[in-house]
Amino acid sequence: MTFDWNYFFSLFRLADFWWASLTVIKLSLASWLLSIVFGFVLALGKQSRFVLLNVPAKIYIWFFRSLPLLVLLIFVYNMPQIFPASSTVLASPFWAGLIAMVLCESAYIAEIHRGGLLSIPKGQGEAARALGIRFVGIQWLVVIPQAIRVALPALTNEYISIVKLTSLVSVISLTEILMVGQRLYTQNFLVLETMAAVAAYYVMIVTVFDFLLKQLENYLDVTRGKSARQPSVELMESVRRAPAHPVVPQAEFDGPALKASRLHKSYNDIEVLGSVNMSVNSGEVVSIIGPSGSGKTTLIRLLNGLEQLDNGEIDINGSPFLKLLRHGADKSRFIEHSEHRTKIGMVFQSFNLFPHLKVIDNLLLAPRYHKMGSRTDLELQAYQLLDKVGMLEHAWKYPHQLSGGQQQRVAIARALMMRPQIMLFDEPTSALDPEKVNEVLQVIEDLAREGITMVIVTHEMNFAFKVSDRIVFMEQGRVVCDDAPQVLREGRNPRVEAFLKDVSLA
Repeated sequence: MTFDWNYFFSLFRLADFWWASLTVIKLSLASWLLSIVFGFVLALGKQSRFVLLNVPAKIYIWFFRSLPLLVLLIFVYNMPQIFPASSTVLASPFWAGLIAMVLCESAYIAEIHRGGLLSIPKGQGEAARALGIRFVGIQWLVVIPQAIRVALPALTNEYISIVKLTSLVSVISLTEILMVGQRLYTQNFLVLETMAAVAAYYVMIVTVFDFLLKQLENYLDVTRGKSARQPSVELMESVRRAPAHPVVPQAEFDGPALKASRLHKSYNDIEVLGSVNMSVNSGEVVSIIGPSGSGKTTLIRLLNGLEQLDNGEIDINGSPFLKLLRHGADKSRFIEHSEHRTKIGMVFQSFNLFPHLKVIDNLLLAPRYHKMGSRTDLELQAYQLLDKVGMLEHAWKYPHQLSGGQQQRVAIARALMMRPQIMLFDEPTSALDPEKVNEVLQVIEDLAREGITMVIVTHEMNFAFKVSDRIVFMEQGRVVCDDAPQVLREGRNPRVEAFLKDVSLA
């Protein structure tokens, strides 16, 4: 028997095959998109610390990954026998097939999403949280765009699998490509020619969508040598001529801008911070120094709520911000007045810029989320702050196109966009090359001259003694000394003197 090429090619003019191909495209796309959404919810649930979210998500993923799709299709299609009311939807093979495929594929795609979520550095969520963005906003604006970009190759592969799995829906009488082929070869017995045409239709669908999804993957990949436009001379001049927005907000309280009382923090029953008291007045610059492991970073992360207190309280301008209320020996309740979070700006040692956003969009993300002004006004403020830190000409670059010192200056500008009343710096130069340290320190020094309230964790001793109104020395989770720089220079505290013995203070 010879292969009937004329019959084979005639099948590409058959309307039934093209309608069946459209059904496969609609079913596969709808299943894929719905599974991406539902799978992301499952991935978040599995990652959650809450048992009521974590356990059901794990059970769902385990069960539906174990259940064959063919069994699930038959079960869902026959569900009206158990629940007659469901017949209004499940009587349609398309809807029954869609529901079964989404139930099944969501479990697989949830694990793809979980891989994407695990690839996002923890600092991304912390940076967004420090800008006052809530959980849903963090996921939608920061985490999902990055996780989708990481997971897209695997999601593309999963879509191709879904296209091929649609052939199973023929068991519940959905007229898709395979069913059309089966009808034909039962009539003419030209099995090989008919199945070759069926294969060709599937290959065409997969090839087209694989190409389209590859284009999407390339578009979302910000590292593929995208050149940034330079700001025009007219823009730079207009930014510098425009009235400057005040960087320092007016003080709302006559007392301390920041007051921390009895702060305590332990990890795995090991105390890293014990009964720390600290007060910072408006316009004051306080540097925190001490040996590694003394609790400096833990303290500054407690001050803006990135770590939860084990005991103590923090006030902003006399108003409660963070507090741990104890009820009896074992019960305690953590209270956060989140409306004060935007009053504290945070600059991290690892920059934590959002890599999927350009520099200008890094600055605009949080103010637009909080609806702090019109886009035009916010853009002008962003340009002015970038000019202040010497980064205006890099406004349309992505973070990966900047040096470490440039990224840190952008991070400072991003924090200042929220017009915070207090700025926290967690070792802002520790991740920089020595030659980039001075450019960041110069920006911080300029801010100190403008009267911004700052708390700085640093190992740059000369810088700390130069810009600080007070220096706090910590060791083993305790404040050993809290004095003006000139007092510490006099060597009145033996422990501080020993710590600074190899430092040549200018």
